[in-house]
Amino acid sequence: MTVSQLVGEPVTEVRRLGGALTLMTTAGGREIVAKRGAGVGAATAEAAGLRWLGEHGDVPVPEVLGSDADWVVMEYVATGRPGKASAEEFGRGLAKLHLRGAPAFGSPPPGGPADAWMGLAPMRNEPCADWPSFYATHRIEPYVRSCVRKGLLDSAQVAVFDEVCARLPELAGDPDFPARLHGDAWSGNVLWGADGHVWLIDPAAYGGHRETDLAMLALFGTPQLGDILGAYREQAEQAGSPLRDGWENRVDLHQLFPLLMHADVFGGGYARDAVAAARGALR
Repeated sequence: MTVSQLVGEPVTEVRRLGGALTLMTTAGGREIVAKRGAGVGAATAEAAGLRWLGEHGDVPVPEVLGSDADWVVMEYVATGRPGKASAEEFGRGLAKLHLRGAPAFGSPPPGGPADAWMGLAPMRNEPCADWPSFYATHRIEPYVRSCVRKGLLDSAQVAVFDEVCARLPELAGDPDFPARLHGDAWSGNVLWGADGHVWLIDPAAYGGHRETDLAMLALFGTPQLGDILGAYREQAEQAGSPLRDGWENRVDLHQLFPLLMHADVFGGGYARDAVAAARGALR
């Protein structure tokens, strides 16, 4: 279907925003954003993820105005500036979102495909009984194998990842519940809105470990991170579900997947970072 068909009115103006995003104006004067999926299932997965994350309004996400196998059409969100109050509101909302939970570690959003995407990388969402099994099988091992095929990792480096996977039950800390994750919460997907709220965009949503979203926020330097994490921890404690002891020491472990994914898509510098994070996780 065309974007006009998905939103039910003609598009009168089109402007590229960069990447797969296009800003459009409809005949009725609405500003909308149309995004073409990166591959098979990508648009369906993103639409399902946005609906799942926005179900209770814990954190603002763009409303899905229409979607099909190729396109997701969303409301446009004007950007603003980071600030302490909005950061704290976001931290509290993210804790509430995580606490909504998921059916299992690895479960896709309702209506979302098992074969999903994180940016330009395919990503498998397959329910597992526990987080270490899921993380090893569907988040570390496939990307290590792909990096080996591309000549980005040698046998000694692969052995480091093998040790991480073997020790995951120990390294993961005390068991936690399956959280409702954004899944790709790096700083570029944390949109500081002109309305004074922080919005989450471009999800790779699934049921996972809440420390993974927090590690993603830290990976590429989200503004006001201290305020976000402080409010998050306070909200989680008030809800009777504080972060597990030692979570600060597991950031490297939870950054392994995005670093390996970046290595697979963008190349060797990220492979070196992933190896360093794996060694950090083992310390």
